[in-house]
Amino acid sequence: MKNGKLRVLVVDDSALVRQTLSEILSSDPDIEVMGMAGDPFAAAARMEQEIPDVITLDIEMPRMDGLTFLRKIMSQHPIPVVICSTLAGKGSDSWFKALEYGAVDIITKPKVGTRQFFEEARIRVCDAVKAAGRAKLKRLSIRPHTAGPALSADAVIARVKPVLTETTDKVVAVGASTGGTEALRVFLEALPEGAPGVVIVQHMPENFTAAFAQRLNGICRVTVKEAADGDTVLRGRALIAPGNRHMLLKRSGARYHVEVKEGPLVRRHRPSVDVLFRSTARYAGANAVGVIMTGMGDDGAQGLLEMKDAGAYTIAQDEETSVVWGMPGEAVKLGAARKIMPLERIAPEVVRFCAD
Repeated sequence: MKNGKLRVLVVDDSALVRQTLSEILSSDPDIEVMGMAGDPFAAAARMEQEIPDVITLDIEMPRMDGLTFLRKIMSQHPIPVVICSTLAGKGSDSWFKALEYGAVDIITKPKVGTRQFFEEARIRVCDAVKAAGRAKLKRLSIRPHTAGPALSADAVIARVKPVLTETTDKVVAVGASTGGTEALRVFLEALPEGAPGVVIVQHMPENFTAAFAQRLNGICRVTVKEAADGDTVLRGRALIAPGNRHMLLKRSGARYHVEVKEGPLVRRHRPSVDVLFRSTARYAGANAVGVIMTGMGDDGAQGLLEMKDAGAYTIAQDEETSVVWGMPGEAVKLGAARKIMPLERIAPEVVRFCAD
């Protein structure tokens, strides 16, 4: 960082996208755009003069694609990289490879729209870049100024006392952000076939969560799917909130189900972990387990405290295994976590508690 600002290099073959990203990032007083490049070769030349704190990188570019450049960066001189790409189902393999190669996050390219749309895009882009600037990086082996309102969960679901109807069914609510795609893979792969139902909010772009769920479904013993409105929470199944939609846990008699809905950004996110956790506190109470994982910001911290106050068993991922210890760290500060644990111990602890 220079003069207290996060210095960013924008790499994209579109001059319009470069200019738009530059304007968005420059609007944040904590960020400075140190340069722009139309392809990886131009970016490498610029980096010979000065190393950026963060790079925003497109995938499809001339002369060298973004994945090849990302792999070179992370294997030689790791720098936090945020992939900024146009997302569609056909490109999901490329985005998963980007995460495997060490990209900190993936965001959608900002596009022309309403003032509200542009403001939300600005919040997401700036937050992703600032989170990347704090991420812990590993060398790839080749084999916050507040920009915008931070609404609470009150904007989507009112705070009320938990429902007291008794049930023996357990439900596990999980929230994650930066670094969460890998953390969720580790967590879900460790769950047995008959694990309690899981509901998940991972901060992720629209049109990406379905492919993410499908990939996890292929490697986990539990069934993993992108949640649809009204889906039942079942043993042996994990539901992931769709990108750009809030997800709430609801209950009808002894049956848990999810509600997927639109709404404002909550804690600067949609879906919001706070929204999921508050609804879980209300409808599951002491029959719930809350898990908050790696991520920038404080989304989920207040909601985890509400779950704890409602009698739920609450767990925060520890700092050592978190890519960014923002969300779990804030939850710990609030006293919301009954346990602070390394990532690999969380799934066994959840299973143990739910079996008691």
